[in-house]
Amino acid sequence: MSTLASVAVFCGSRFGSDPAYEQAAVEVGRTLAERGITLVYGGGRVGLMGAVADAAMAAGGEVVGVIPRSLDEREVAHAGLSELHVVETMHERKAIMADRAEAFLALPGGMGTLEEITEQWTWTQLGIHAKRSAFYDVAGFWRPLATLVDSMVEAGFLTPAHAELVTFDDDLESLLDTLAQPLPAQSKDYDARP
Repeated sequence: MSTLASVAVFCGSRFGSDPAYEQAAVEVGRTLAERGITLVYGGGRVGLMGAVADAAMAAGGEVVGVIPRSLDEREVAHAGLSELHVVETMHERKAIMADRAEAFLALPGGMGTLEEITEQWTWTQLGIHAKRSAFYDVAGFWRPLATLVDSMVEAGFLTPAHAELVTFDDDLESLLDTLAQPLPAQSKDYDARP
């Protein structure tokens, strides 16, 4: 089986309404550390972001945070990380996270979480990189999105092969095993009409 050296985790800067979300963030941080996988994340110490980082650090893991200066005060940059990069823009943040990570994992979160993980999935589809993306479906949180992906395939806007570039699962160990597997060669095809 292939191994991962690093995973970028996208998640909420809030805890959300279900205690299962925070429990999952702690599980992710601890499990990454136990597997020797570096956590790359948004650099904050609040909400699920802080929970995943704290758990990874407590378990002896390496944690790399990347936070824009404009969010430093709102998301309160985490001072106890292995590395903390304070950058000027969101574009820099995402570029560093994409460069430092071998795969991408989304926990529950809001629009920022969704935007960050779908961008990485899109980059794989376009051949910008060959890295897997996954949604940790805690308490069914991502189930509506998985249904939407199926609808995109049925409607002809997404090929089945491109839909398979992203994984939805409620089992963390299985997700991490999937993220460690190399992707088959991909190409973005277009349905051009005269």
